[in-house]
Amino acid sequence: MPADENIRVLSTREGYDLWAAVYDQDGNPLIALDAREVPRVLGDVRGLRIADIGCGTGRHALWLAAAGANVTALDFSTAMLAQARAKPGASCITFVRHDVAASLPFRDAAFDRVLCSLVIDHIADLDGLFRELKRICTPQGCVVISVMHPAMMLRGIQARFTDPATGLETRPRSCPNQIADYVMALTRAGLRFDHMSEHCVDDAVAAAFPRGRKYLGWPMLVVMRLSPRRDIP
Repeated sequence: MPADENIRVLSTREGYDLWAAVYDQDGNPLIALDAREVPRVLGDVRGLRIADIGCGTGRHALWLAAAGANVTALDFSTAMLAQARAKPGASCITFVRHDVAASLPFRDAAFDRVLCSLVIDHIADLDGLFRELKRICTPQGCVVISVMHPAMMLRGIQARFTDPATGLETRPRSCPNQIADYVMALTRAGLRFDHMSEHCVDDAVAAAFPRGRKYLGWPMLVVMRLSPRRDIP
């Protein structure tokens, strides 16, 4: 527990259940960067089967479905899923409540694209998750992952929000993973890089999300596109 009495650390599930009520109105510059960069890396999704692993309030699942994808969205937070299901367009998405840290409840090679956005900084067993993401992806498909840049930890930043009921800074429990941890785990899982990019807060993001201005030019987001390696079973 942090020494600051105004900071509260909860389990990841408890934290996101509380965050759900204000997640979409939080003014988070990381979400803004993610919303801008992930679609660029996913590309045209029309007619594709897509798994959104750790879908939260459905911010990616909804635009993917509107773009013509067949979307299955999974999360372990009941409150986050409730927010997602209540949104216009959600009726055509298959929602599944399940913990991403456990084996995923999907058959092998079930999806053309597998998205895991702003999740893996909460995962201790990276090897297990990356193996599962590879397993459910077709050999011709790809896995797209985004995550808060580990450089944010140098600024004392992790996933967090202000609980409107208490005014406390509330932090769902995170893992201090470094980029090397991600690279080694995905390599062991039999995935290879097609794309990796780092993204900073720029003037446009800072103007729309004033909280981000103090991070201008600082790495905030990492985006990876990964393909199943043909030479590793």
